Amino acid sequence: MTALPYRGLRLLAVHAHPDDESSKGAATSAKYADLGARVLIATMTGGEAGDILNPALLQSPKATRDIAGLRREEMASAAAALGAEHVWVGHVDSGLPEGDFETEIPAGCFYRVPDEIAMLPLVHIIRQFRPQVVTTYDELGGYPHPDHIKNHAVTMAAVEAAADPEAHPELGEPWAVQKVYYNQDLSAKKWITIHEKMEAAGLESPFAEHIEDFKKRDAERVNWLSTRIDCGEYFGARDRALISHATQIDPEGGFFSASRKAARTYWPTEEFEIAVDRTGREPMTPGVDFQESDLFAGVRFDDGRVVPAEGMLPASPADDRLEGESA
Repeated sequence: MTALPYRGLRLLAVHAHPDDESSKGAATSAKYADLGARVLIATMTGGEAGDILNPALLQSPKATRDIAGLRREEMASAAAALGAEHVWVGHVDSGLPEGDFETEIPAGCFYRVPDEIAMLPLVHIIRQFRPQVVTTYDELGGYPHPDHIKNHAVTMAAVEAAADPEAHPELGEPWAVQKVYYNQDLSAKKWITIHEKMEAAGLESPFAEHIEDFKKRDAERVNWLSTRIDCGEYFGARDRALISHATQIDPEGGFFSASRKAARTYWPTEEFEIAVDRTGREPMTPGVDFQESDLFAGVRFDDGRVVPAEGMLPASPADDRLEGESA
């Protein structure tokens, strides 16, 4: 294996807001970038509707005067921490309404734009960047935020349109993405498992007050953790990226520090769910967790080489700890 075995491979991670890329699959992005792949983060919205969640910035003139501008700076720092490239897709943040999405979200926001229109800039990005692998969210958005749900629909539509030579030729030459994954790094079953392990060890769980919400989410959708990436050594890069979003993250916050520490000890991997596989390899068994350890397993390089069906990353050293716990 060469020093940069993933040189020539490209991963496009599509996210709804700035900071999502740092809390969902961030260590995986950092790992692939470090191993030679080009990793491009596409952020659908500017996060204009975000609140200031860090008490230290509540009195910051810049944060209160121009949160959109500040979030652009934060995003640049986060991408640098992950070793990734970044592009803004250009939609407007829909916010998180307390009631019905359809009646409370203003016109012109990302959630309101028809999928066939909202996908166009992403089709162009896919055709320009030519990723072999794309990551996005599942049909429930991972959690019920309108922009996350929309992110799923628009990404899947863009992947299909980008491969169609008859669709929008003005947006570039067609490009067929070989694999699409749903990011399940924040799956409810993951946090439920960590919570149960900590309680069994007689430790105070940082997830105790959230556990009923996790169980409700887990009952709404069965998350298939088909693929896990051993990336514990990149958790530092992940945390630096997340803290870069200072308007959104309180580094002294109990949940932030305790949850990250718990994950390092009890779950040092990040998970994805295979949604599209056009590699021609033997398909994975639906619903069985932890079958794969490389997002690029089975994909073709531009020069015709093929990543082995089992991938190039070694099996996770955490296999014995995690095997069967989330199946």
